Amino acid sequence: MKKLFGAVFLALVAVLPLSAFAQDEEESAAPPAFVERAPGEPMTVERLETIIRIFDPEAERNLNSFSFKMPVQGMELNIQVITDPAAGRMRIVIPIVMETSLGPERIKRIMQANFDSALDARYALAQGVLWATFIHPLSSLSDEEFLSGLSQTLNLAATYGSTYSSGLFVFGGGDSQGILDGLLEDYRRKLEPEV
Repeated sequence: MKKLFGAVFLALVAVLPLSAFAQDEEESAAPPAFVERAPGEPMTVERLETIIRIFDPEAERNLNSFSFKMPVQGMELNIQVITDPAAGRMRIVIPIVMETSLGPERIKRIMQANFDSALDARYALAQGVLWATFIHPLSSLSDEEFLSGLSQTLNLAATYGSTYSSGLFVFGGGDSQGILDGLLEDYRRKLEPEV
């Protein structure tokens, strides 16, 4: 389990600049210590708070929900983690753009990504906003699954308009791999010197 946690943590770190983890030397309060869960121990709102505060000690908690920010690829993303312990659900949501800015081609591309390159995270429309989201049962959510879901959701929001990818893999049989291969070929042509 430690290997998987380390791999997922490194995948998450890969999308974040080092400044996301930097703290002022004058700052005396250290982030909460990370303590491994015992096997079979359910995920709790308090456990999620400990993990979230490692990434943003200034995260705001409102009952069973959290709001925090993380810098990813030159932008600061607003993240919400919403839990419902009574229903046993947890979701990560990141607003991307207003629905009014989406044309038919962009909506088609989003749906293609949901099939093959979004993986466990998804694009969703609600309240007039396009969101990147990850949804999971709360009690069975492992630390690794939460970190993977957070990483995928951050990547999905950050790659909107370009690769539309959660950053891990592309599921075969969809359209995204061909689109990405075409983009790569376009970039290669632009880099080739003209003869």
